[in-house]
Amino acid sequence: MDVAAYLDAAPEARRPALARLRELCVTELKGFEERIAYGMPVYVRPGETDGEIAWANQKQYISFYLMRTDVRDAFADRLAAHDMGKACLRFRNPAKVDFDLLRDLLRATSQASPGQVC
Repeated sequence: MDVAAYLDAAPEARRPALARLRELCVTELKGFEERIAYGMPVYVRPGETDGEIAWANQKQYISFYLMRTDVRDAFADRLAAHDMGKACLRFRNPAKVDFDLLRDLLRATSQASPGQVC
């Protein structure tokens, strides 16, 4: 399965938000490789094995995985207002996905030096 097939398989009501999220990832994560791992889209720096960003369509929400602890720490204030697990930002309503925050997280990840992921 590739990312296009992943999007096609998502519920129609969530496809616009997921497609916009993918577009943001491709635009902001220049040079990263897009692949499917663990059943979801993952973005990996060339030459690395671990993804730094991933996203998924879950049963109850859209998940955005930010595996860089340094970026999470830098955005702690903005992330505090959201439903956030250790590395997973969850959006229950596709119409309320905070794309401005996601863009900023993606830019910060892209601009950071390669680092440890959780």
